[in-house]
Amino acid sequence: MYQKSILENGIRVVTDSMPAVRSVATGIMVDSGSRDELSTKSGLAHLTEHLMFQGTSNRSAIQIARLMDEAGGHTGAFTSRDYTCFTTTVLDDYHTYALDLLGDIFLNSLFPEAELERQKNAIIREIEISDDQPAQRADTLLKSFVWSGHSLGQPTAGSVDTIGSLTREDVIYFMHCRYLPVHIIIAAAGNVDHEDFVAQVRDAFWRMTGGSTPSAVHRPDFRRGAVIEHRNVNLVYFAVGIRALPYAHENRYAIHIINQLIGGGISSRLFRRIRESKGQVYHIGSEYQAYRDDGLLVIDGSTPAENLRDVLGQTLNEIKCMFTGDDPVDEDELWKVKKQLKAEHLIAAENTNTRMGRLATQELYFGRHISTGEIIQQIDAINVDGLRQLMTDTLCGALSEAAVVLVGPDKGSFYNTASIDNLLAGIN
Repeated sequence: MYQKSILENGIRVVTDSMPAVRSVATGIMVDSGSRDELSTKSGLAHLTEHLMFQGTSNRSAIQIARLMDEAGGHTGAFTSRDYTCFTTTVLDDYHTYALDLLGDIFLNSLFPEAELERQKNAIIREIEISDDQPAQRADTLLKSFVWSGHSLGQPTAGSVDTIGSLTREDVIYFMHCRYLPVHIIIAAAGNVDHEDFVAQVRDAFWRMTGGSTPSAVHRPDFRRGAVIEHRNVNLVYFAVGIRALPYAHENRYAIHIINQLIGGGISSRLFRRIRESKGQVYHIGSEYQAYRDDGLLVIDGSTPAENLRDVLGQTLNEIKCMFTGDDPVDEDELWKVKKQLKAEHLIAAENTNTRMGRLATQELYFGRHISTGEIIQQIDAINVDGLRQLMTDTLCGALSEAAVVLVGPDKGSFYNTASIDNLLAGIN
């Protein structure tokens, strides 16, 4: 059962009671992520998240780690472009204990200089690991290219140069500007009583005060074209970016369906026709990546250089033909995908962490709870004519303005920026 309260200082508290389970998943979502950084401070939100676990006036870093282990639970955190989230999952006997720990790191973190340098080094290793993986590198380059000059294009982890220049004062200033009560959502799902949980949150966070620092939300310009980065690898790793819709758009479920049809699973068109029928790739898939003010439909995969132009051409033409060509989506194909999406949503809802995450993200993006029944109803309402219209109005134009990033061996006879630009131009 969903319930919501707003504390005197502005913190929003949302719960989903699941009496049949023994665990409680708690999350603190801060309405601030990498999109709220200056380009010269890229990676600051992520560094701040790391440092929150490195000691408070009450507990050392090792005590924080041991306390959760001793409780038999686990804790974690992650930074996205739109927000930062801190989570714990424990048995219901320990959820007050976990909430007290989260309150301690939010209100009493010390950010010691020695830990700052260690965490900066750890994040630089994290960046290097990501850059060493061609598929991840292609995704990073894609966002940097299509949203060039906008904070959405900045890597969440930052760069080696920006991380190296960040200071303790930067972290403290970011905390004071962004970690404010009105920017905070505290969500819990599991065997939890709402009124008791609200009282515990109030006890842990009553000292948190401050006004509001709004995010500068505006839809960025989108850049089309091709980017190539040569690496000493066997295959060419590609990422195709097509502009889509923001997270909270009324047609978001239709985009999820289009994504599923294109490359969302082993029965998707790209998987069946490019991998299963022709064997030209091992992996090919798609993902709808949505943020507060823009969205991106990403198709990624890898193939030998000699197959690249054929694979990319098939990919782009397959998307176009789904709605405007000789092989359009029919009612049976749509019914199967809708059934798949609904089943995935219902199965995931049996997990307390998933339920907690949905509570927090729905509050962040919509300011309200969206029930499973409402989501199923909105998915069921989508029909073939509506999908075709959305494709015509939104994605077909975006397809002709797509971006392609390639990370692979230097084999100019098979691909170069001019040949990829010509391929994109042929979609018009």
